[in-house]
Amino acid sequence: MEFMVSWDRYIKEYRYKYHALYHAIRDAILSGTLQSGTQLPATRLLAVQYGLSRGSVATAYDMLQADGYIHTETGRGTYVAFAGIPGEPPEALHNTNIRLSAWGKRAAKQYQSLTAINSHLLLPDEQPPHKQTEEIRFDRSHQPDTDFPYAEWKSLLSRSNQQGKYESLYDPAGDIRLREAIAAHLGATRGIMVSGKEIVLFSGSMQAIALLTQVILDEGEKAVVESPGFKGFAQAVQVCGGEVIPSTVDHHGIIPEDWDARLLFVTPSRQFPTGVVLNLERRLALLAWARNRQAIIIEDSYDSEFRFQGRPIEPLKVLDQEQRVVHIGSFSKTMPEGFRLGYAVLPPALVAPVVAAKAYYDPISAGLYEQRALAVWMSRGGYAKHIRKLTRRYGAKHQKFAHWIQQHAGHMFTVFIGDAGLGFYALWNGNDENYAAFKRACIRRGVYFTDGIRFQLNPSRPSLFFKYAHLSEEQIKEGILRMTLAFEDIKYGQEKGK
Repeated sequence: MEFMVSWDRYIKEYRYKYHALYHAIRDAILSGTLQSGTQLPATRLLAVQYGLSRGSVATAYDMLQADGYIHTETGRGTYVAFAGIPGEPPEALHNTNIRLSAWGKRAAKQYQSLTAINSHLLLPDEQPPHKQTEEIRFDRSHQPDTDFPYAEWKSLLSRSNQQGKYESLYDPAGDIRLREAIAAHLGATRGIMVSGKEIVLFSGSMQAIALLTQVILDEGEKAVVESPGFKGFAQAVQVCGGEVIPSTVDHHGIIPEDWDARLLFVTPSRQFPTGVVLNLERRLALLAWARNRQAIIIEDSYDSEFRFQGRPIEPLKVLDQEQRVVHIGSFSKTMPEGFRLGYAVLPPALVAPVVAAKAYYDPISAGLYEQRALAVWMSRGGYAKHIRKLTRRYGAKHQKFAHWIQQHAGHMFTVFIGDAGLGFYALWNGNDENYAAFKRACIRRGVYFTDGIRFQLNPSRPSLFFKYAHLSEEQIKEGILRMTLAFEDIKYGQEKGK
């Protein structure tokens, strides 16, 4: 049977072959290229045609059928069940002005704001580096391929595809075995005693933050966020029509106040982006505030897996006696790039409302094959072994970065040196004008960092954020040395201009 889809483009875009095949067939159906009633090849034939395993094709077919694009008739074959939109491609259609809801307008505005922030805040006269200069990107982060056991993971995925039907297929909370494995992991590593039934899985931590904000916060109600801090918290509040209260962070974390607010977002175990740890006195003060105000605290444990020395820090959730804390975690720092899975540990009273709300967005939890594979990996101890390996590797890089940045650039920055995490926050020791010149000089030398302005909700002195885990030790040192040269460039330029 002759069958053709646009395969090459999709296999470059998606890491896993079954994902590539799923999207290639889905888009062909949506565009009308594959019309309703068209018979698809048998899994064995399609596997031979595209050089895939039969399991990968079967997985893609299962995903398409679960989404309603195809259906299988016993003894006859597999057929397209969805009528696409034949004719002009979407980009050729006429634009139509559509009136948005208040929520839609707020979401669009926030997304535009986020896009502007992610443009790296480049100045108009910035010059790109010389082409022969290798770029060193302290502003990006991904797990190097050599740091992940792909062969072991692919074996787990293959086995999960062969295990039959899912008990949790129609549970928006996600695969129950993975939720139980996460509960066991949190109990062993963070001291959080929780049942898998109190954990809900999400497509990344940001989905959890956005949906929880929708469930908890009414329009016009107030929420407290850290400044500097993760902008996603404030954006989630603003999209819901809430009011953001920025709260100052010092060298001991967020400063507790008697806020007139319904919700608090906080990163107590390692404040983002400064990396400081919230002390016990302030933790207890936050819990007392939540009790007195009948409020909810959402703590984000964004990279708590990586602590290189000292004892582990107790999450707020461990101290929570009144079930007012939501604990959010993610696998984004420990799994390959593109693996989007987060979770929330919920107070019992929030489980049913959150699952009900999530059902409107994800009635069938996404990535069930990956969820099942991860559950097996965690329950067998493979994931914990992987974390220990990463901690050793990243710990060595963390130590080198801290040493070199203070040795070579201590006169330029006031660096927050902690004992955990995959990033460093630093305050610029000069003025705003010098900082702008320094950024331009760094780009000319092919070194990039994240401008700290993207974390600020209140006016503040210039700051920077450096990610390092994806770089080799040689690249880390080279990047720091280039920044010192960039600093000399602006000094020379200032002296020359006198």
